Amino acid sequence: VFMRLAEDRFYNKFPCIIITGKGQPDVATRMLLRRLKATLKIPVLAFVDADPHGLKILSVYSQGSKNMSYDSFSLTCPDIKWLGLLPSDFDKYQLPAQCRLEMSEKDVKTGQDLLKEDFIQKNPEWVAELELMLEVKQKAEIQALSAFGFQFVTEVYLPRKLKAGDWI
Repeated sequence: VFMRLAEDRFYNKFPCIIITGKGQPDVATRMLLRRLKATLKIPVLAFVDADPHGLKILSVYSQGSKNMSYDSFSLTCPDIKWLGLLPSDFDKYQLPAQCRLEMSEKDVKTGQDLLKEDFIQKNPEWVAELELMLEVKQKAEIQALSAFGFQFVTEVYLPRKLKAGDWI
């Protein structure tokens, strides 16, 4: 997804910072993101998988990691927004059934544990999305959007969400 955004020069069309999830964020990335946000004063949006692990990645950018809580100020973006992939997008964008994955027992447990976290409870829209995910027991990776074509993310999905302010 990152390469698609870069190849399509998405950044020229929409002045914002979009973080794509690819594993847990490292310290250098978090520090760079914090500095870019402070310097450029543009929104920071997370485009992560619609699963509990995507939310955990989002939480590290937002709140910091528990292991480095002593240095969370210089490594966090508390006002980061969840751009997608949202569980509510599955039906809104008619994501094909073969792109929707069944949540494992471990996914469900992680999701239930996340519902108890303060950073989730502070945002009722995040709670609603996570509850929807747990209710339907489905998840999806952001790459699932490529089922609509290789430029769907940069030509349709993200532009539509950004123009509408469809993030939480």
